[in-house]
Amino acid sequence: MTLAFSSHLINSSAESSAVEAKFHKFVQADLNKILSDYSLISPQLEDDFYNEFMTEIEKAIANPQFNHFDACGLRRANFNRFPFHFLYDVGADSIRIWVLRHHKRRSSFGIKRFRS
Repeated sequence: MTLAFSSHLINSSAESSAVEAKFHKFVQADLNKILSDYSLISPQLEDDFYNEFMTEIEKAIANPQFNHFDACGLRRANFNRFPFHFLYDVGADSIRIWVLRHHKRRSSFGIKRFRS
């Protein structure tokens, strides 16, 4: 299963000032690779990962300032079940997810996306 999402995925309509999730263009490739790897193990595991990914995005939208800063200066949202996280920054009305990566991936992976 390859899932696509637009650069404007989710809006939080709980408040009048909605926060929007935006994505760097390579986050789709990051997600597709992870889903492909998990699909080889189990379709259920693939679905579970995607659901947790979406849950963490929704949490970051609901409270953008909640997650701690990574060493690179971006906020880091850790998954509960899977050894993955995404890095994002907070704008006035949006968060932008720059990279989705495994905890053991080198810490510089995806950081150039933010600086470019």
